[in-house]
Amino acid sequence: MNIINKKLLVASHNQGKIKEIQDLFQPFGIELISAATLGISEPEETGSTFEENALLKAKFCMNYNTQTPVLADDSGLVIPALNGAPGIYSARWAGPDRNFYNAMDKLEQMLINKPNCQAYFECVLILLMPDFSHKTFVGKWHGKITFPPRGIYGFGYDPIFIPNGFNITAAEMLPTQKNLLSHRAIAFKQLVHQVLHNLT
Repeated sequence: MNIINKKLLVASHNQGKIKEIQDLFQPFGIELISAATLGISEPEETGSTFEENALLKAKFCMNYNTQTPVLADDSGLVIPALNGAPGIYSARWAGPDRNFYNAMDKLEQMLINKPNCQAYFECVLILLMPDFSHKTFVGKWHGKITFPPRGIYGFGYDPIFIPNGFNITAAEMLPTQKNLLSHRAIAFKQLVHQVLHNLT
Protein backbone atom coordinates (compact mmCIF):
# COMPACT_ATOMS: atom_id res chain seq x y z
CA MET A 1 0.00 0.00 0.00
CA ASN A 2 1.56 3.27 -1.11
CA ILE A 3 0.43 6.89 -1.48
CA ILE A 4 1.73 7.34 -5.02
CA ASN A 5 0.39 10.79 -5.86
CA LYS A 6 1.20 12.15 -2.38
CA LYS A 7 -2.33 13.45 -1.87
CA LEU A 8 -4.76 12.52 0.88
CA LEU A 9 -8.37 13.39 1.51
CA VAL A 10 -8.95 13.81 5.25
CA ALA A 11 -12.46 12.73 6.24
CA SER A 12 -13.02 15.37 8.90
CA HIS A 13 -14.71 18.70 9.61
CA ASN A 14 -12.96 19.12 12.97
CA GLN A 15 -10.45 21.94 12.44
CA GLY A 16 -8.40 21.03 15.52
CA LYS A 17 -8.06 17.45 14.35
CA ILE A 18 -7.24 18.53 10.77
CA LYS A 19 -4.50 20.85 12.05
CA GLU A 20 -2.91 18.04 14.09
CA ILE A 21 -2.99 15.70 11.08
CA GLN A 22 -1.48 18.39 8.84
CA ASP A 23 1.36 18.91 11.32
CA LEU A 24 2.04 15.17 11.47
CA PHE A 25 2.12 14.78 7.68
CA GLN A 26 4.13 17.95 6.98
CA PRO A 27 7.58 16.24 6.87
CA PHE A 28 6.40 13.86 4.15
CA GLY A 29 5.39 16.46 1.57
CA ILE A 30 1.86 15.09 1.27
CA GLU A 31 -0.93 17.44 0.22
CA LEU A 32 -3.95 17.14 2.50
CA ILE A 33 -7.47 18.08 1.42
CA SER A 34 -10.24 18.11 4.00
CA ALA A 35 -13.78 16.88 3.45
CA ALA A 36 -14.98 20.28 4.65
CA THR A 37 -12.98 22.07 1.93
CA LEU A 38 -14.61 19.91 -0.74
CA GLY A 39 -18.07 20.45 0.71
CA ILE A 40 -18.49 16.78 1.60
CA SER A 41 -21.02 16.41 4.39
CA GLU A 42 -20.48 14.38 7.54
CA PRO A 43 -22.08 10.93 7.59
CA GLU A 44 -24.11 9.69 10.51
CA GLU A 45 -21.78 7.71 12.77
CA THR A 46 -23.72 4.50 13.28
CA GLY A 47 -20.80 2.25 14.26
CA SER A 48 -20.39 0.77 17.71
CA THR A 49 -16.58 1.16 17.82
CA PHE A 50 -14.01 3.79 16.85
CA GLU A 51 -12.83 1.52 14.03
CA GLU A 52 -16.32 1.04 12.58
CA ASN A 53 -16.96 4.79 12.57
CA ALA A 54 -13.56 5.62 11.05
CA LEU A 55 -14.12 3.15 8.22
CA LEU A 56 -17.66 4.47 7.69
CA LYS A 57 -16.33 8.03 7.34
CA ALA A 58 -13.54 6.93 4.99
CA LYS A 59 -15.91 5.06 2.66
CA PHE A 60 -18.38 7.95 2.68
CA CYS A 61 -15.66 10.32 1.43
CA MET A 62 -14.33 7.81 -1.09
CA ASN A 63 -17.75 7.77 -2.75
CA TYR A 64 -17.23 11.46 -3.56
CA ASN A 65 -13.61 11.23 -4.71
CA THR A 66 -12.51 7.83 -5.98
CA GLN A 67 -9.04 8.88 -7.16
CA THR A 68 -7.51 10.01 -3.87
CA PRO A 69 -6.71 7.86 -0.82
CA VAL A 70 -8.76 8.81 2.23
CA LEU A 71 -7.56 9.14 5.80
CA ALA A 72 -10.29 8.93 8.43
CA ASP A 73 -9.91 9.31 12.16
CA ASP A 74 -12.31 8.40 14.90
CA SER A 75 -11.22 9.12 18.40
CA GLY A 76 -12.46 9.98 21.84
CA LEU A 77 -12.01 9.97 25.58
CA VAL A 78 -12.57 6.67 27.37
CA ILE A 79 -13.23 6.60 31.13
CA PRO A 80 -13.41 3.04 32.50
CA ALA A 81 -15.17 4.22 35.69
CA LEU A 82 -18.02 5.44 33.46
CA ASN A 83 -18.20 2.15 31.54
CA GLY A 84 -16.12 3.67 28.76
CA ALA A 85 -18.10 6.90 28.35
CA PRO A 86 -18.02 9.24 26.56
CA GLY A 87 -16.11 6.96 24.15
CA ILE A 88 -17.47 6.98 20.60
CA TYR A 89 -19.93 9.68 21.69
CA SER A 90 -17.16 12.10 22.75
CA ALA A 91 -17.89 14.65 20.03
CA ARG A 92 -21.65 14.21 20.25
CA TRP A 93 -21.56 15.10 23.95
CA ALA A 94 -20.35 18.54 22.86
CA GLY A 95 -23.53 19.07 20.84
CA PRO A 96 -24.00 20.47 17.33
CA ASP A 97 -22.05 23.62 18.21
CA ARG A 98 -19.04 21.55 19.40
CA ASN A 99 -19.05 23.16 22.86
CA PHE A 100 -16.69 20.86 24.72
CA TYR A 101 -16.88 22.96 27.87
CA ASN A 102 -20.49 21.84 28.22
CA ALA A 103 -19.33 18.25 27.78
CA MET A 104 -16.59 18.74 30.38
CA ASP A 105 -19.12 20.22 32.81
CA LYS A 106 -21.24 17.11 32.34
CA LEU A 107 -18.24 14.89 33.07
CA GLU A 108 -17.37 16.88 36.17
CA GLN A 109 -20.83 16.20 37.59
CA MET A 110 -20.56 12.51 36.77
CA LEU A 111 -17.11 12.23 38.36
CA ILE A 112 -17.78 14.40 41.41
CA ASN A 113 -16.94 11.53 43.79
CA LYS A 114 -14.14 10.09 41.65
CA PRO A 115 -11.15 12.48 41.77
CA ASN A 116 -8.07 11.67 39.68
CA CYS A 117 -10.08 9.18 37.66
CA GLN A 118 -8.07 7.10 35.20
CA ALA A 119 -8.83 7.63 31.52
CA TYR A 120 -7.33 7.35 28.08
CA PHE A 121 -7.72 8.85 24.66
CA GLU A 122 -8.08 6.37 21.81
CA CYS A 123 -7.54 7.12 18.14
CA VAL A 124 -8.22 4.82 15.19
CA LEU A 125 -6.82 5.91 11.82
CA ILE A 126 -8.09 4.25 8.67
CA LEU A 127 -6.19 4.68 5.40
CA LEU A 128 -8.57 3.72 2.59
CA MET A 129 -7.22 3.32 -0.95
CA PRO A 130 -9.20 3.86 -4.18
CA ASP A 131 -9.53 0.08 -4.59
CA PHE A 132 -11.21 0.06 -1.12
CA SER A 133 -8.38 -1.85 0.53
CA HIS A 134 -7.51 -0.32 3.88
CA LYS A 135 -5.16 -0.38 6.83
CA THR A 136 -6.03 0.34 10.45
CA PHE A 137 -3.77 2.03 13.01
CA VAL A 138 -4.66 2.35 16.72
CA GLY A 139 -3.18 4.59 19.40
CA LYS A 140 -4.02 4.98 23.09
CA TRP A 141 -2.79 7.75 25.42
CA HIS A 142 -3.26 6.99 29.10
CA GLY A 143 -3.67 9.45 31.94
CA LYS A 144 -6.21 10.83 34.39
CA ILE A 145 -9.02 13.37 34.54
CA THR A 146 -8.68 16.65 36.42
CA PHE A 147 -10.92 19.63 37.13
CA PRO A 148 -11.22 22.54 36.53
CA PRO A 149 -10.12 22.59 32.87
CA ARG A 150 -6.66 24.06 32.28
CA GLY A 151 -4.75 25.19 29.21
CA ILE A 152 -5.22 27.08 25.95
CA TYR A 153 -3.82 24.61 23.41
CA GLY A 154 -5.29 21.49 21.86
CA PHE A 155 -9.02 20.92 21.53
CA GLY A 156 -11.84 18.72 22.77
CA TYR A 157 -11.24 17.25 26.23
CA ASP A 158 -7.54 18.18 26.34
CA PRO A 159 -8.04 20.73 29.19
CA ILE A 160 -9.12 18.01 31.65
CA PHE A 161 -6.67 15.25 30.67
CA ILE A 162 -3.31 14.85 32.41
CA PRO A 163 -1.14 12.28 30.60
CA ASN A 164 0.74 9.74 32.66
CA GLY A 165 4.15 11.07 33.67
CA PHE A 166 3.06 14.73 33.53
CA ASN A 167 1.52 17.26 35.89
CA ILE A 168 0.09 19.44 33.12
CA THR A 169 -2.95 18.85 30.94
CA ALA A 170 -2.80 18.07 27.24
CA ALA A 171 -4.12 21.61 26.65
CA GLU A 172 -1.12 23.05 28.53
CA MET A 173 1.31 21.26 26.21
CA LEU A 174 2.66 23.02 23.17
CA PRO A 175 1.36 21.41 19.97
CA THR A 176 4.87 20.23 19.08
CA GLN A 177 5.06 18.32 22.37
CA LYS A 178 1.57 16.86 22.11
CA ASN A 179 2.23 15.71 18.55
CA LEU A 180 5.02 13.49 19.84
CA LEU A 181 2.96 11.83 22.59
CA SER A 182 -0.75 11.76 21.83
CA HIS A 183 -3.02 8.90 20.85
CA ARG A 184 -3.09 10.31 17.32
CA ALA A 185 0.70 10.49 17.25
CA ILE A 186 0.96 6.86 18.39
CA ALA A 187 -1.39 5.70 15.62
CA PHE A 188 0.41 7.93 13.11
CA LYS A 189 3.79 6.38 13.95
CA GLN A 190 2.38 3.01 12.94
CA LEU A 191 1.15 4.51 9.66
CA VAL A 192 4.60 6.00 9.04
CA HIS A 193 6.30 2.65 9.67
CA GLN A 194 3.97 0.69 7.42
CA VAL A 195 3.17 3.18 4.65
CA LEU A 196 5.20 6.40 4.63
CA HIS A 197 8.73 5.29 5.49
CA ASN A 198 9.73 5.23 1.82
CA LEU A 199 8.45 8.74 1.09
CA THR A 200 11.03 10.69 3.13
